[in-house]
Order: sequence, then C-alpha cells, then structure tokens
Amino acid sequence: MIRYKINELYQWKERKNRKPLILQGARQVGKTWLMKDFAAKSFPKHIYVNFEENVQLRRLFEKDFDMQRILFDIYVATGIRADEDTLLLFDEIQEAPRGVTALKYFCENLPHQPVIAAGSLLGIASHQRDSFPVGKVDFITLHPLSFFEFLEAMGMEYMIDAMKQKRWESVATVQSQLENMLRQYYYVGGMPEVVQSYVEDQDLAQVRRLQSAILDSYDRDFSKHAPMEEVPRIRMVWQSISGQLSKENKKFIYGLIKEGSRAKNFEMSIEWLRDAGLLYKVHRTKKGLLPLAAYEDLSAFKVFMLDVGLLGCMCGLPTSALIGGNAMFSDYKGALTEQYVFQQLRLSGDNKIYYWSADNSRGEIDFLVQRDDNIVPIEVKAEENLQSKSLRHFVEANEKLHGIRFSMSPYREQSWMTNCPLYTVEAMMP
Repeated sequence: MIRYKINELYQWKERKNRKPLILQGARQVGKTWLMKDFAAKSFPKHIYVNFEENVQLRRLFEKDFDMQRILFDIYVATGIRADEDTLLLFDEIQEAPRGVTALKYFCENLPHQPVIAAGSLLGIASHQRDSFPVGKVDFITLHPLSFFEFLEAMGMEYMIDAMKQKRWESVATVQSQLENMLRQYYYVGGMPEVVQSYVEDQDLAQVRRLQSAILDSYDRDFSKHAPMEEVPRIRMVWQSISGQLSKENKKFIYGLIKEGSRAKNFEMSIEWLRDAGLLYKVHRTKKGLLPLAAYEDLSAFKVFMLDVGLLGCMCGLPTSALIGGNAMFSDYKGALTEQYVFQQLRLSGDNKIYYWSADNSRGEIDFLVQRDDNIVPIEVKAEENLQSKSLRHFVEANEKLHGIRFSMSPYREQSWMTNCPLYTVEAMMP
C-alpha cells in the first residue's frame, strides 16, 4: 500500500532542526505499518520497540532520563546498537510510563538521534501520568486511506494522474469507472486492514466483518480508557452519529441522543471521542470573512466520523446498496457523501473547516474552508442535482469568493462557481 503521509516523513528526516516525531492517529489507521515502511526505505537500520508487547522495556524511562543508559538498555534487549543512522521506533508510546516525557530529553540531550514514537490519539489523550514535551516534538497525524490512496491500492493510479493534472477530457473517458470506484470507496472506506482485504479478495461480506470488528474494538476501548461514569454517555453519543448525519439539517442535536438532553449532559463525552480521533466537529461560522474563526458559533456544529466505510457499517448499509449502483445514494446518500468530502478536506492539516448557515435557517453552505488568506465555499451534492441557490446567494453576498460544488456531474466552470465531480475532491483541494 502507498500512504501519501510518507512524504511528510521524508521531509521530517531532512529537517535541520528535526525533533523527535510523534506519529498520531486513531487506532488501526496504519501507524505501525507506515513507520516501519518508512524506516526500511530511509535508514540503514532501525530498532522497533512495541511497549504494549515488550514488558521488559516498558519500564525503560522510569528510573531516569540518562540517554546513554536508555540506549544501552535498548541494545541489550534488542541486540542492535543505536547510532545516528539508526531510527528508533517506539510504538504504543503511551504504554511506557514517562515515555512521552522522555521525548523531551531525546530532543535536548540527543538531538541527532532520529526517533519516531507512535501512539493512538486515544492513548495519548488519556495518558495523564506524563508531562507533555511542549515544543520538543514534531507531529504528523495519520488518517484512513484517502480515495486516491484507495485507487492506488486498486491499481488505478493512472486515473489519479489525469485528475491531478486537471485533464478533464481524459477524466471524462473514465467517468463511469471513477463513479464505480467511488461507490466502492463509500462502502469499503479507508481503514488499511479493510482495504487490503478488499484488494486481495474483493469480498464485501469480509469487508463488513472487519469493519464490525473495528467498531467493536473501539467500543471496548471506551471501557478501557474513559472514566467509568462517562462510558454510557460516550456510547450514546457514538451510536447517535449515523442518525445525526442522516438528517437534512446536519446540525448536531442533543435531543437525538436522548430525549430532553442538553449540552451539559454530553459535552464531555463528545470531547472524549474527539480526543480519541473517532469524532470530528465542524463548527458554524456566521460570516464568510477572514478569519473564519472570528465568526465561529461554538454552540452550533456538525459531527463526522473517522471513516466513511465505518459509517456505512454503523448505519447497516447492505451490500446490495453497492451492487445496485445508484440505490446506494438513497436513504443515506447525503450522509455518506458529506462524510466522504469531509474526509478528503481533512487530509491537509492546513485547512480550517467550518460550515455556514443563515440566522433564519434559509440557507446553508456545507463547508467553508480557509487556507491561509483564501476562503472556499463548498456545496456537496450526492447526485447530479445542480440546484445551488444557497451557494449562489452566498457568493453574491461575498463578492471576492468563488464557490465549488462537488456533485456527480462532470467538470464545468462558471463565473461564480466551479462544478467538480465528487471523485476529484482530493485533486481540487490539495
């Protein structure tokens, strides 16, 4: 599998002021595989330590932060002597007491020793025994495979080249194939184990079994990591996500979790899921002006899941929906499509993502993306419905903006808006 984040790892390696790197992300998004693949391609040798599995080394940092002692203990345990050409890989770093804190001392006392520590957002966020090495580490966040990475895994990288180069006539010749691949991605999603299984066996039933197993493992993590009194509320929020996304107005409604619920009952649970990387919040902004954060409405937000395939599994989307073509875009067409678009927009950590709705609720823009000093209003259509009254009114009211509509219709330029096929999100919003 090809993961585009490896390019950021190459950049980290060449950085003059390189610090220890934390590769973070939700559980099972492929952190271990990526850092091992990078190590094999980029360093003469590496040492891999999994603190969840290696009980002997789990106490490595408890005694002190003497770097020479630490390196010697690693040598004794692994038989490999570390030097500046050796990449240290610390997996499940949160399982080692004071492991996260130790990265500060690698930065200060052993700056030329390359170190990558991987840990789930869930584990790091809930690991309160360590003081965090603020300013002493670099970060890369790994997400599930994007649609383009999915196409690469399926051997269709030639389609990606046409979209990235914006050769729209060439893209049009494979439109039906791209639409079919997009439907498959909606169903399979981007969790690496699931994608690998689908690439090898094309077994949709196995896809659902693997996705269900991932969802079950997340549910078990709730009990393992969350405060006991918060677990029932976390589960209630988690189970409500598919219902929240299936509404036409996707603003998060606490009453859908439990009748009569208020923000104070579930705010902590939502933030816990957010810290774990399983749930994302997109806040409303009141205006389309820079900076969007200055007009943020903290009381109104939409929620999205980690992965579109997991969302489909949670919704109980049957295999027949994929085989039936457009039947897939029936009951949950808006939810799946908006989740998919959000995942692609999220790929760049530089993008600040909001949505806009009018105070009188007579208009909504699905996403407003700010990158540097540029704002892009985005409308999402699951099919070829090209009615875009809200987008047009919003652009006319904010004359400097140019809208993008993602739909199943081919590429088309207009003075106020560009229509882009849904399968091109990653090419249009790098």
